[in-house]
Amino acid sequence: MSENEFLAERFEAHRSRLRAVAHRMLGSTAEADDAVQEAWVRLSRSDAGAVENLGGWLTTVIGRVCLDMLRSRRSRAEEPLESGPVVASEALDPEQDALLADSVGVALLVVLDTLSPAERLAFVLHDLFAVPFEEIAGILGRSPAAARQLASRARRRVRGAPVPDTDLVRQREVVDAFLAAAREGDLEGLLAVLDPDVVARSEGGVTSGAAAVAAGARRFASFSRVALPALVDGATGLVVLEDGRPERALTFTFAHDRITVIDVALSPERVSELHIDLV
Repeated sequence: MSENEFLAERFEAHRSRLRAVAHRMLGSTAEADDAVQEAWVRLSRSDAGAVENLGGWLTTVIGRVCLDMLRSRRSRAEEPLESGPVVASEALDPEQDALLADSVGVALLVVLDTLSPAERLAFVLHDLFAVPFEEIAGILGRSPAAARQLASRARRRVRGAPVPDTDLVRQREVVDAFLAAAREGDLEGLLAVLDPDVVARSEGGVTSGAAAVAAGARRFASFSRVALPALVDGATGLVVLEDGRPERALTFTFAHDRITVIDVALSPERVSELHIDLV
């Protein structure tokens, strides 16, 4: 076995954990995979033989990569969403915390969007993956006390956030109303089902606020006319088919019978990663 193959084998042993960390940090499967790939690139360019604790080293790298990606989002004017569920773990078992995060899925990602990049990193790494504050401080370039304070502030915001709706029937009614209003170019109808701080995200960027998202929905009225109801990765969504294959997909997150997040998959690569069931 060559040295590069041996290094790749060692990296693969940590891939699932790195991907779990990146997904909690970024809220996107595609971006998480990009972050993991970047971690591999940095490892392959480093003096890996001098790394005593590869798992810890890789966690630090993935944390820094994700932090850069989150800050880049902010520079493109992405705003945090002010709604989400109560999800926080006091356990110190990283695998159990990862399973907990998987069990709440989109709900956890919604509430994490309320946090600043530094708060999100401190909370995810410490509360979900039991990374010591000393290591988190090194990633953030702050003191351990400051890192602890960031995680504590994030934890309070997470616990104080409202729980998103889980009634799929009611969610479908809201999406149907959204779809009908988009088809008719009905601004008032769109605003009635959108949370004031709704966020719409796609590969092309982020739109924040009900007025901006409603305007965007009206511009894509032609898309709404051919959209079909679907479950996208188990969540309430819409899909557009071309030759019987999904071409575009929208996933919705809700709180208090209003849409709080719209995730739009436009590229074939993104759409192919989704599990889609037509309703």
